[in-house]
Amino acid sequence: MARNSAERRQPPKLQVFCAFWASLFFRALSEHITYSIPEEVAKGSVVGNLAKDLELEVRDLPARKLQVSAEREYFSVSKSGELLVSDRIDREEICKERPVCELQLEAVVENPLNIFHVTVAIEDINDHAPQFSQNEINLEIIESTLPGARWILESANDPDITIYSLNNYYLSIDQYFSLVERENPDGGKYPELVLEKPLDREMQSSHYLVLTAIDGGDPPRSGTTQIKINVTDANDNPPVFSLGLYRVNIRENLPPGSSILCLTATDKDEGVNAEITFSFTSITQNARQMFSLDPSTGEIRTKGSLDFEDTQKFTMNIEAKDGGGLSTQCKVVIDIQDENDNVPEIILTSLVSSVLEDSEPGTVIALFKTRDIDSGSNGEISCYVQSNSIPFRIESSSKNYYKLLTDGALDREQTPEYNITLTATDKGNPPLYTSKTLTLHIADINDNAPIFLQPYYVAYIPENNPSGASVTRVSAYDPDLDENGRVSYFIISSDLDSLPLSSYVSVNSHSGDIFAQCSLDYEQVRTFKMTLQARDSGSPSFCANVSVQVFIMDRNDNAPNILYPALGPDRSALFDMVPRSAEPGYLVSKVVAVDADSGHNAWLAYRVLQATDPGLFSLGLRTGEIRTARALTDRDAARHRLLVSVQDGGQPPLSATVALHLVFADSLQEALPEMKEERSSTSEFQSEIQFYLVIALALISFLFLITVTLAITLRLRRSSSPKGWGCSQVALCSKSRPKVPPNYSAGTLPYSYNLCVSSHQGNTEFDYLKSIDQCPPVLDVFNTDVSSMLTKSNLNDDISSQRNTLAQVGS
Repeated sequence: MARNSAERRQPPKLQVFCAFWASLFFRALSEHITYSIPEEVAKGSVVGNLAKDLELEVRDLPARKLQVSAEREYFSVSKSGELLVSDRIDREEICKERPVCELQLEAVVENPLNIFHVTVAIEDINDHAPQFSQNEINLEIIESTLPGARWILESANDPDITIYSLNNYYLSIDQYFSLVERENPDGGKYPELVLEKPLDREMQSSHYLVLTAIDGGDPPRSGTTQIKINVTDANDNPPVFSLGLYRVNIRENLPPGSSILCLTATDKDEGVNAEITFSFTSITQNARQMFSLDPSTGEIRTKGSLDFEDTQKFTMNIEAKDGGGLSTQCKVVIDIQDENDNVPEIILTSLVSSVLEDSEPGTVIALFKTRDIDSGSNGEISCYVQSNSIPFRIESSSKNYYKLLTDGALDREQTPEYNITLTATDKGNPPLYTSKTLTLHIADINDNAPIFLQPYYVAYIPENNPSGASVTRVSAYDPDLDENGRVSYFIISSDLDSLPLSSYVSVNSHSGDIFAQCSLDYEQVRTFKMTLQARDSGSPSFCANVSVQVFIMDRNDNAPNILYPALGPDRSALFDMVPRSAEPGYLVSKVVAVDADSGHNAWLAYRVLQATDPGLFSLGLRTGEIRTARALTDRDAARHRLLVSVQDGGQPPLSATVALHLVFADSLQEALPEMKEERSSTSEFQSEIQFYLVIALALISFLFLITVTLAITLRLRRSSSPKGWGCSQVALCSKSRPKVPPNYSAGTLPYSYNLCVSSHQGNTEFDYLKSIDQCPPVLDVFNTDVSSMLTKSNLNDDISSQRNTLAQVGS
């Protein structure tokens, strides 16, 4: 608790500490320290004790890191806190001509961070003497100059300021000249030379004077220049040009620097008065940029590139001035001659970007004009279409205006656009020309019918195809554009008369794909032909027809059908009798079969699957003929059974079987015992099957009875009053199913059963194993002879009837 109290008491101390340093920091920022030193002091000179003025202890300086910063490091801080000069300080270099020269510094200390503003004033010293820009001033004064004439002399320059600046001018003693000081508007002084008495060149042709400028320093500094005065002869004859007007013609393509004219002027004076200088006096800025004048020789040369189309004539005044100041003037006219230096121009005023392909010849495509800024024959233009193979021509409508017209039939499908090149040529020497290419698009019209890619189409489709299967695709193109070239496909006719074609095939109107609408059967329709039409969407529309021959390809979907011998319900033939004396190769019987398929699928092969004695009989592979392979012996059985398979050549192959019963006997009475034995074995087999069937049906009926009894009992418990029982049908085979054919052998018993319950409360008997079409009201199941219900004939009936019964019972 004590520690927490101490911690709560600490913030006031911290606030006092921060307030102290904050007040010190803001006080430091507000202080401004100023020092003053003369310029050009030696490096290392002390400016002031910065640490003392900032109230800093010398021992704290390493930790506080006192330093100064400025744009240029003129100063540094010593370890004792003194501000020292570290570089040459030239007031004239730093402040130029400003009267007040100060350097602004920032003194920075750390821990805590403080910034102090320090100003160091640089005081001027007299370190520069007045100086003239020229060491000698040359003046020429004509001897006829009157006393009192004045000449302004060059002022001396002194970069120092205040008292150290320029103060006075002094002139050496001369009887002809004196010096007068004048004040400039900015406060400076400049000297004027005054002629005191007339000059006489013959007595003294030159005068030499010394002009001295003194500043206000102590001791003062001075600068001098020498004045040389040449007394010239009096000029009483002005120059004279040979012509008052000079006129010259030049070509506009004259290269710069070419000489075009040389002026001539004379002066009767001698010496300097006869020296003539030429100069422009009245000339436009454009002419000054185009021509130059040699002041000594008077030669005029081209300085820039001339352009007749810009300026056709230049006029200027030229002055000839002698050394005595007398002058005269002449006029110079320069005419520019045109050259063929500008190519013709083609300017479009109207242009059609596209034109229909059925446009009549003479249709206006474009209006344009030509222009050539040259003159004369250089500006005369002829215009033409560059290529003669395109159906266009040019027709002149007025001066320099032309029409571009069609000059033949246009066909967009052959040439969808034209690049027409117009050429304009002037009549200069050599001629110049220019070309402009126009792009003309040919707009489409519906002038082409669709064209099929093939003259006719043949399609093959296997039978039993799924509905919607693709048969083939027809394709037609129309060289027209957009709607005119958009092709739709339709079926218009076929050679099928029995059913409408739409029930067989359909066509996609956009893509031309032909689809089968149903599953096709080769055995019904083997081929058919139809006519398709391709029609564009133009107005009016064009169409084209093409025939499509569709062939149905056969598949092995039909098993062989045995025509002979006639088969019974068990797929076996009746007994055939063979003489015991039959020789090898004797024709016993023949299996005849057909296949509804075609080609390989209908090629039939006959093979023996089972035989009582495989070596006794032979079977023709393709003929189906059964012949004896050898003679009958006493050891051979009298009765034989052959199981023959008929297989087609399809992939996968389909087959049918037939069982043949062969009896070796010489008469019918001899064959009957073998036939009865066959019937007996068949009857025994049938009785055994019936026995197991009765047991299975009794078990199922018993389980069914228990289930129904439980259901009725539960229902009676839930009912408050008893209700009568009804008769409900339990169908094992739906009545809606088609009737089973007599030779049905798919493994399903072709009977339907009913569960019948008495409608009377006192009667609880059940009926079962009855047809679905009959439900007697009361039937004692235990008094029913099941075997009599299942057996439809006695054992003495025909063998085929017994086999039919056995097949039904077995299934």
